[in-house]
Amino acid sequence: MTAARPVDAAFTKRLPKIELHAHLSGSISRQSLHETWAQLKAETPAFSLEDPLTAMPSSKVDYDINTFFPLFSTYIHHLITTLPALTSTTHSVLSSFAHDSVIYAELRTTPRAQPSFTKAEYVSTILDCIASPGHSPLTCALILSIDRSNTAAEAMEVVDLAVRYRARGVVGVDLCGNPARGDVGIYRDAFGKAKAEGLGFCLSCNVHAKLIDGGIGDHHLRWWRGKGCPIALCTDDVGVFCSPLSNEFLLAAEHFKLSRKDLVEICSDSVGMIFGDDEQKRRLRSLLVTFGKEENLALDA
Repeated sequence: MTAARPVDAAFTKRLPKIELHAHLSGSISRQSLHETWAQLKAETPAFSLEDPLTAMPSSKVDYDINTFFPLFSTYIHHLITTLPALTSTTHSVLSSFAHDSVIYAELRTTPRAQPSFTKAEYVSTILDCIASPGHSPLTCALILSIDRSNTAAEAMEVVDLAVRYRARGVVGVDLCGNPARGDVGIYRDAFGKAKAEGLGFCLSCNVHAKLIDGGIGDHHLRWWRGKGCPIALCTDDVGVFCSPLSNEFLLAAEHFKLSRKDLVEICSDSVGMIFGDDEQKRRLRSLLVTFGKEENLALDA
């Protein structure tokens, strides 16, 4: 019997992947942020925010729970202040996922208003980017997030926006933000109006942010997989932690002794967790079956 080929970076790069937990602002690359910064600097020379390539060196990924959240509130959100900036950075995120062979992604973001646009315009602009051609075979859906710093009224506004834009691709609502802040009990009414569910694991994020003890080999993925629970590997904030989904799969294979077949089956299991319809699920499964045949993998029926 021929030995199974080991998992390598080339395999995980071409593997058709499902991304179910990616925050839009945290998925913007440093280069894309730099280009946005340069445009703002050219338009307003007095713009004082530091260049992202200096503020977020490419070698720095060790943000923890105390330094991670301020990165957004005091920095990234101050760069995305116009609809053109939102459009260009959103397209850059979609292009990055497509280049990494992600075939379906659920982006999540908290609706934000700026002097130049409303929360509704923010959501609509992102949906326009998602609907535009050029990122095939990637398809994308949007989840609107309630931030733990929001008031109950702001949370209900997020849900109302999700309902308003459901027909254009908003598929759910979730809770995000600094877990050390806020009383989530005040969102009971908002979440009573909208349902959001799913289970995702973000290996590099959890390790770098010190959300687990030890290294990647100590991640709770092993426990859940041992229980037979369907799992989804996700990036969370690839722009911050610099670990694309292909690398998350490579790390999982290396630390948990997963085979090529195991990784394809994880992707197949992930399809069942998407906030998509049956047609979308059939498309994704068909792509995975085709990939399995091309790789000569005997997948379970």
